[in-house]
Amino acid sequence: MALSQPYSSAGLTVSTTELSLVSGTATLQTNTTPGIYQLFLDLSALAAGDSFSLKIKEAAAPSGAQGVLLLETFAPAGGALATPIYASPALQLANGWDMTLTRLLGTDRSIPYSIRQVA
Repeated sequence: MALSQPYSSAGLTVSTTELSLVSGTATLQTNTTPGIYQLFLDLSALAAGDSFSLKIKEAAAPSGAQGVLLLETFAPAGGALATPIYASPALQLANGWDMTLTRLLGTDRSIPYSIRQVA
């Protein structure tokens, strides 16, 4: 099986507006391209007082409502994160999915990422 990297950015500036990592914009997506996907985030720019939320969303069935499949919060305590590179679980996605980031507290940060696909 081939590995591809269909969605990536050298640095997406994340603010209090929920941003789609599929589109790189505030326009949330319902991607129906099936595959096994894994998200990688470089969170090395986060500092004490920052808090960011990651949501991976998917519909359970075709034409179903999109819901939150995975929710993570990143908030370094006393400086930088101990492990600044985050890798999500590899997930089977197909029915209308998206991955989003939102700043909850602190300063807007530029966060490099890639979504990798096996299919």
